[in-house]
Amino acid sequence: MSTSSPSGSHRPARSGPAVDAGRAARCTEALRDISEDIAVVADAFMQQTYGTTPPTADLVDTVMVLRRLTDEAISAIVVRQRSQGEPLGDLAPALDLTVDRLRKKYVPGTVDHALATRRRPRRATTITRPPDDTPTPKNRLRHPRQRLACALSRMRLQADVTQQTLARHMNVDPSYISRLLSGDRDLSWQHVKAIVDCCDGNADLIKPLWEVAAGVEPTGTDPARYLRTYLQALRYANGSPHDRAVIASSQHAITVSDLRQALKGRTVPEWSVVSQLVTALQGLPDVALPLWRRARSSTETITLPAEAFG
Repeated sequence: MSTSSPSGSHRPARSGPAVDAGRAARCTEALRDISEDIAVVADAFMQQTYGTTPPTADLVDTVMVLRRLTDEAISAIVVRQRSQGEPLGDLAPALDLTVDRLRKKYVPGTVDHALATRRRPRRATTITRPPDDTPTPKNRLRHPRQRLACALSRMRLQADVTQQTLARHMNVDPSYISRLLSGDRDLSWQHVKAIVDCCDGNADLIKPLWEVAAGVEPTGTDPARYLRTYLQALRYANGSPHDRAVIASSQHAITVSDLRQALKGRTVPEWSVVSQLVTALQGLPDVALPLWRRARSSTETITLPAEAFG
């Protein structure tokens, strides 16, 4: 007895590459993360090779991290290619693999999971500080916890509230308040909110500074607005300098128009503008970069980018 299926039942599993805009967007976001990580590790590698001779094992470890990051980038590129409905044949020659091998090696679901759970190298643990690059009080002031402390200290002074008053309001010792406002201790949001309330300040302005300092996920549903608020908070923490002073601090790398777009505009500026502004306001560009990327991504359409269609 024949076991063949009725005529017409045998069809190709897929008539063409599957299009998955969501997966393509996730791969693009992962590629941005990976590109940052490669820059961090490559910088560490350069410092290793130009500095005092490191143990060979350390060099190998760094190179292996770069290899892992490169492999992750390739997997994201291949899966994005498939998810955008573009032929894998375009990538096969450069990767020296057949199309069939690319399909089997980079399964979308498996790559999705690997990218979502990947561990990112941290700058603090991958970069060897040069001997003459010692921390200075000025550099220390750029750190997120210090920016938060500067903003709260300014708010207290503007409100003419003493540290003793804050201590009574929060039911803590005045010396504890002193350590909080000097940036020597981490602050909980409850403590930050108590200080802001006692000084009749703006909690919405201060919250991004606290979230960045605490390393928590940004709140709110409007990433572009969140970035603007963060930049405004950095300006506040820096004493609310006049536009001309900010531009001068950037060595005129930004214009008045750039500044106003970054702080009050509805569109998200280019990264070069935000980076220069953050530096001028005594912040750290590396800290602001994820906020800028999140804001930039939120303004992009959820459809595939134009380049996906040739």
